[in-house]
Amino acid sequence: MGLLLAGAIALVVLRTGPAKTSVVVSADAAADADAGPDGSTATIDAAPSADLDASVATGDGGEDPAASDAGTLLDGEAPPALAGEAPKSVTFGVILVTYRGAQGAPPTARPKEEAATLAKQLAEEAKTDFKAALQKGDKGSVENAGRMPRGMLEPAPEFVLFSLAKGGVSEAVDTPRGFWIMQRIE
Repeated sequence: MGLLLAGAIALVVLRTGPAKTSVVVSADAAADADAGPDGSTATIDAAPSADLDASVATGDGGEDPAASDAGTLLDGEAPPALAGEAPKSVTFGVILVTYRGAQGAPPTARPKEEAATLAKQLAEEAKTDFKAALQKGDKGSVENAGRMPRGMLEPAPEFVLFSLAKGGVSEAVDTPRGFWIMQRIE
């Protein structure tokens, strides 16, 4: 969880330059979280969502991940704007399905097409049993990834995550780190 969150934060910082806003990220009860033994939280610097660019990496197959676009949903459409009633932050779990060329994926990772098929299958299973589907996800999958404020993710995964109802499970969403299936906890 810590590596996943650190990657998202690093991506935002690299894309937007110096930090402008202080954000508190809760380490919650994730097994591999970097919280202190007392469950304390860490404060990190991050840029607001207005600075995010829609042309962030997706990591298609063998091409350079930085050259592709994570600003679209799997159907190829750009995500609509978040509704006014969308929460400012959510607690969520994520199932990760990596593919060759995704950030952090080993060179021996599955091809993107194979990962997409697996991610769709896991998304269907996760709608009825998130924990069981989680066990079939790749390293980095976590039942509780902690609290995520808006403005930290690329447009497509951000729209999907912040549009979910409490307890809802998403379809597979392409991110620079691989396919994500997200469950909104609160």
